[in-house]
Amino acid sequence: MSTLTRINVIPNPNFKRVGIQSYASSLKKFDFTPTTDGPYQKVDQAAKGVKKLFKSKKDVKAQLKKIEEDGRQGKIEAEDQQNDVLYICPVQIGTPPQTLNLNFDTGSSDLWVWSTSLSTKAKWKGAAKHKIFDPKKSSTYKKVPGSTWQINYGDGSTASGIVGTDNVTLGGLCVENQAVEMTSKLSPQFTSGAGDGLLGLAFGKINTVKPKKVATPVENMITQKDIKEEQELFTCYLGSWRDAKEADKGESFYTFGYIDGDVIERCGTEPHYVPIDTTKGFWQFKSESACINGKPLARAGNTAIADTGTTLALVSDDVCQAFYGAIPGALFDKKQQGWTFPIGTPVDQLPTLSFAVGDKQFDVQKEDYGFAACSEEMQYGGIQSRGANEFDILGDTWLKAVYAIFDQGKMRFGCVQRVEYEDNIDVPDS
Repeated sequence: MSTLTRINVIPNPNFKRVGIQSYASSLKKFDFTPTTDGPYQKVDQAAKGVKKLFKSKKDVKAQLKKIEEDGRQGKIEAEDQQNDVLYICPVQIGTPPQTLNLNFDTGSSDLWVWSTSLSTKAKWKGAAKHKIFDPKKSSTYKKVPGSTWQINYGDGSTASGIVGTDNVTLGGLCVENQAVEMTSKLSPQFTSGAGDGLLGLAFGKINTVKPKKVATPVENMITQKDIKEEQELFTCYLGSWRDAKEADKGESFYTFGYIDGDVIERCGTEPHYVPIDTTKGFWQFKSESACINGKPLARAGNTAIADTGTTLALVSDDVCQAFYGAIPGALFDKKQQGWTFPIGTPVDQLPTLSFAVGDKQFDVQKEDYGFAACSEEMQYGGIQSRGANEFDILGDTWLKAVYAIFDQGKMRFGCVQRVEYEDNIDVPDS
């Protein structure tokens, strides 16, 4: 067995906090229908080759569009969404290893990379910002004949290509014959994004490879017995502004095959676990209540997913209304399509907000309530509407408050509340 080590996360230096762009990215990824007013809406689109006068219901597909101020429908361009992810992680692929910086995403199940199979034009556009995997330079690469992949997003953008296998090394652990999906085509929205691809950490049932789905890196770790049976898991610790000032100086990391004992000791409590439901392929668990200033909001039957690939936390409209209703001066801004509240709101005027993981509540850090300034007076909130989506999407806004344990062997999600500090809350840099 390899020596297991932390994978230290690299904060993206080019990440710019723009609330509405991050919200648009979530709409694109999860393809849910907004229930709030704003520029991004689902619009029925006739299938290609079908005349509008004769289209049937089955020929119509709702697509995410940007509605301009004059009411015209427009495409969602690269500048409309937050492509530059906040966190990226170094991963070694091939022999000798080629290091690429990937977005670790517990909300998807494809491992795809920028590669030399891209069209010359796309490679030229991305060359300055991306490292490109070259399978010809790896002695362990093998092409998988006939296999292809394609990811479709709610705004109509796509990423697609061919499939091969190679060695993939994560935190000192080498996964042999791991499927690597290489890009042949990318929509223009991808060319300006940070990182060199994505490493999905959800479950393989939502992998997009055809004609046969492929195993994720964690599934292969378990099959190949790369990690101990009692530690068939990975963990996520995302640093925050508070941490940068206090305990851990902003450290962010993942571990595969072990739980970091130093973090558990520092937090002073054992992990709390809840069974997961993988029906939809996500890390989904019961979250049947939220609390605002200790007052519970019952949410019978509600569930949530833990998603490292989403920047915000997206919850039901009633929770958003109750939460922002407890913040003086908070309001919903249609132009921003999101909840906002005054910059400089004193800490003692901010409510305490928590979400249930099973039968235990876990707080959101108050410093993460404000995501980005959207005017001189107001800031875009880190908690926003999940629209018509059936479950909460607890992204980085919530995950930065916990040490998250994704236990794939025992099919459970665990978390530990991070140590709290009393700091003045500054407006995040935009």
